[in-house]
Amino acid sequence: MDEVLSLEFDGGSRGNPGPAGIGVVVRAADRTPLVTLGRFIGKATNNVAEYRALITALEEALKLGAKKIIIRGDSELIIKQMRGEYRVKHPDMRILYDQAQLMLTDFHEYRIEHNLRHKNELADKLANLAMDKKGDVTEADGDESGLDSPAPQATTAGDQWSCRRCGCEIVVQHPSSIRPHQLKPFVCQCGMKMESEK
Repeated sequence: MDEVLSLEFDGGSRGNPGPAGIGVVVRAADRTPLVTLGRFIGKATNNVAEYRALITALEEALKLGAKKIIIRGDSELIIKQMRGEYRVKHPDMRILYDQAQLMLTDFHEYRIEHNLRHKNELADKLANLAMDKKGDVTEADGDESGLDSPAPQATTAGDQWSCRRCGCEIVVQHPSSIRPHQLKPFVCQCGMKMESEK
């Protein structure tokens, strides 16, 4: 296969270590998902789950016959370790790192990129669904909304958000100090995503 496939991966743990899951999305060049997989992996740390997700993404790409891939994940640690920018110190991670590096030799071309969290939403959702169900999932309710939406913007004091369903409102008094790409949308108590009044 000559087509360049995109591999998106995410791993998470509830407790670190705790119940852990992975999410994998393999996309065609036109961004169509070819593989969507969430898997419960038992007890693990976040970083072990991230590596297990990467390895699973590589396995799925090989099953499809891919020779050229772009790997995208939102774990800065894993991406920088795979690119040789950070050392791998933990023995559990070293085994997984070595396995992933060896698998890369099966591809003719590859690129490893850091994927901001809002662009890794489907893989994240699959990992969380797998943890919720304590099993494998292959769909995330078909919801890929927001995957290609603009990056979240930092809030400023005085910004207002409202809920279309129940009409409640919030006003930002003290903006968050976290980086904009780590921000989550405001969600009303009724479960509706709130909208900015800007």
